[in-house]
Amino acid sequence: MDEVFKAIKERRSIRAYLEKEIPEDIIRKLILALIWAPSAGNLQARKFYFVRNKDIRLKIAKAALEQMFIAEAPLVVVGCVDKRKISSRYGERGVKLYAIQDVACSLQNLMLVAHENGLGSVWVGAFYEEEISEILKLPPNLRPVAIVPVGYPAEFPPPPPRVPEKEAVVFID
Repeated sequence: MDEVFKAIKERRSIRAYLEKEIPEDIIRKLILALIWAPSAGNLQARKFYFVRNKDIRLKIAKAALEQMFIAEAPLVVVGCVDKRKISSRYGERGVKLYAIQDVACSLQNLMLVAHENGLGSVWVGAFYEEEISEILKLPPNLRPVAIVPVGYPAEFPPPPPRVPEKEAVVFID
């Protein structure tokens, strides 16, 4: 099995983390994984906040509907859409769709590289945007669209069931 496919199949959503810092060389790999993702028109209309401060991680967890496992992770990544950058070329569709897809592609890259380096992560989409914006002091052009806690896993959940291929894919020949 090739390495990328193996990582895709083995990666799990991790909601419990060890109290262990992530080395800077791995942080750098996570950053590179984000910036090498594709983006609409190569505008790269996205920004990522790497939060290591425990107090701010706690505030983020509370703003994410009290999902306190977020605060346990030594790193919390908040993916934001840059509305101004994307709208200049793609207008409203760029803001409401393309830039969100760009952030999603970047964060998927990050999650796979995290897994490859022995880290766990989980996608968190349930949070109060306004509160996250206030906590991070985001400028008005940035909209937070996803939170990804990252750290060394304290759990290893089994693989969840998947829908059959016939249910997920339709071939049109």
